[in-house]
Amino acid sequence: MERSFIEVRPDSHFPIQNLPYGVFRPRSGGPARIGVAIGDYVLDLSVLEDAGHFNATALAGTGVFGKHSLNEFMALGRPAWRAAREQVRRLLSADAPTLRDNTALRDAALLPQSDVELLLPAQIGDYTDFYASKDHATNVGIMFRGKENALMPNWVHLPVGYHGRASSVVVSGTDVRRPLGQMKPPDAAAPMFGPCRQLDFELELGWFIGPGNELGQPVQIEHAEEQIFGLVLVNDWSARDIQAWEYQPLGPFLAKNFATSISPWVVPLDALEPFRVTGPAQDPEPLPYLKQPGKGAFDIHLEVYLESDRMVKPQIICASNVRHLYWSMAQQIAHHSIGGCNLRPGDLMASGTISGPDKDSRGCLLELTWRGTEPIRLDNEEERVWLEDGDRVTMTGWCQGEGYRIGFGEVTGRVLPAQPSGAVK
Repeated sequence: MERSFIEVRPDSHFPIQNLPYGVFRPRSGGPARIGVAIGDYVLDLSVLEDAGHFNATALAGTGVFGKHSLNEFMALGRPAWRAAREQVRRLLSADAPTLRDNTALRDAALLPQSDVELLLPAQIGDYTDFYASKDHATNVGIMFRGKENALMPNWVHLPVGYHGRASSVVVSGTDVRRPLGQMKPPDAAAPMFGPCRQLDFELELGWFIGPGNELGQPVQIEHAEEQIFGLVLVNDWSARDIQAWEYQPLGPFLAKNFATSISPWVVPLDALEPFRVTGPAQDPEPLPYLKQPGKGAFDIHLEVYLESDRMVKPQIICASNVRHLYWSMAQQIAHHSIGGCNLRPGDLMASGTISGPDKDSRGCLLELTWRGTEPIRLDNEEERVWLEDGDRVTMTGWCQGEGYRIGFGEVTGRVLPAQPSGAVK
C-alpha cells in the first residue's frame, strides 16, 4: 500500500490516497492560498509552486496555487488536475527525498491543520440542488400525498432539481441563524410571520464543476464526469414550515436560501475510483441522453450527529450511503445542461437529501421523525422533532479501503436564534 513520509493514522480521512484540495489562511497571518490535506497537516501548494516543483507539469506558469479560490485551477480541466495530483503524490511519497529530506522546504510547506483557517474553497457562481434519492422522494411523497401518489409522474424520468442561492453557501463551522418567514399552520385562516418553527438539516453530497461548457452546447453524459473537479459534503438547511406555504407553484425560495453549509476539503474524483459501484436499477430505462455508461455510483458511508447545548458529546442520528442515490452525478450534469445551460468553473451542484431504505438511514429530520410524529430521543433524555436553537449538526463521510480511508472531513454548523424582525435598517 502506498504510504507518505508524513505519519497518517489508519482512521485519518486524509492519507496519500486522498489528497483533497482546500483554501486556507495561516492563523499567524498572510493571504489565502491553496493546499492539500495530508494526515494532520496542510501542504501549502503555493510554496511548492514558487519553488518550481510544478514547472515540469501542465501547470507550469499558471500560478494557480497562490490564488484565494480553486476556480482557476478548476478551469484547467482533468489533464492539469491529474498532473498536479501525481506530482503531489510523488513529493509526499515515503520513498521520495525531494520534500522529505529538505528541512527548509518541508518546514515552509507543511503546516499543522490546527494552525490554519479553512475557507470556502471556491467562488461559487451558481448553485443547483437536486432531488436524486428515490427513498427520500418516496418517503416525503407518502407523508404529503399517500403511498399511491408518492412519486410525481416525472420523477423516474429525469433528475428533478432547482436553482439555489450561491451567496449563502458557507464553509463548515459557520453558525446558521434561524430564518424568518411566512408560515401557515393547517388550522390557521391566514399566514403568520416569525421565526421558522420546523428547521431541518439535509444530508447531501456536492460536487464542483471544472472547465464547464459553452452556452447552447450540452455536456454529453459520457463526458459528464470530466466536468467534476471534486466532491464535498453538503448540509442544505431547510425551513420546512416556510417551504410548505411558499413552494407552490415555483418551488423552494426563502425556505432554502438562508444557508447551505459545505465541507472545506474537496475530494478529487480520481481518489474515489476504487469505490465506484453500480447504482440502483432504473425503471423505466432513462432516455438516451441520460443512459449512464458503466458504474456511476460510489460507496461513500455517511453519518449525521446532533449535539444540543446541554449535551457533553454529539450523538449519531443517521447513517446512510451515497450508493443509494437513484440519479448519478453524470446524469444530473447531463440533464442540467441538455437545454444548453452553460456550466462554469466553481459552480456547485448537490444531490438532495441522501436517504436509504432503513429508518436510521433517512437523511433529514422530516423523515427521521416522520413529519414530527416520531420524536428522536437523545442520550440526555431530550427529544427532537425539529432543530432547536443551540443545536449543532455535524456530518461526515468516508470510503473504507484496505488499511486506509478516503474521507471528507466534516461539515458542521450551530443554530443561532432568529434575528429580531426589524433589526436590520
